[in-house]
Amino acid sequence: MDSIKLTLPTKPEYVSLARLTIASVANTMGFSIGDVEDLKVAVSEACTNALTHSNNPDPSYDLTYVVEHQKLVFTVTDRGVGFEPETVEMPDLNGKQLGGFGLFIIKSLMDRVEIISERGSGTSITMIKNLSTAHEV
Repeated sequence: MDSIKLTLPTKPEYVSLARLTIASVANTMGFSIGDVEDLKVAVSEACTNALTHSNNPDPSYDLTYVVEHQKLVFTVTDRGVGFEPETVEMPDLNGKQLGGFGLFIIKSLMDRVEIISERGSGTSITMIKNLSTAHEV
């Protein structure tokens, strides 16, 4: 089991570093092109949530990748204000809202998602993507 940890500044331009890192790790593991793209979207959404919603007085957040047998586990952790995950409602897909789709997108792309958040301590979003044995062409 290999582990990679990055501490990124809370600046939007560093989200691309998270995307490049997860793409490199996933390619090395043998994920399909489609799964690599899904992973890049999920990590982008989680990092963007950390930037946008954490109201973080700490100018950084952590991104941890754990390479396990047949799966990639990655976690985005901020030290912001936290929130109550159970209060997040499904976005209205027919509505005209411009945001609020991040967690919905992450949950639809990943095999498993766990959100731990504590008011005043921050939020961790852990995402798991299993390595499929059948690769798409």
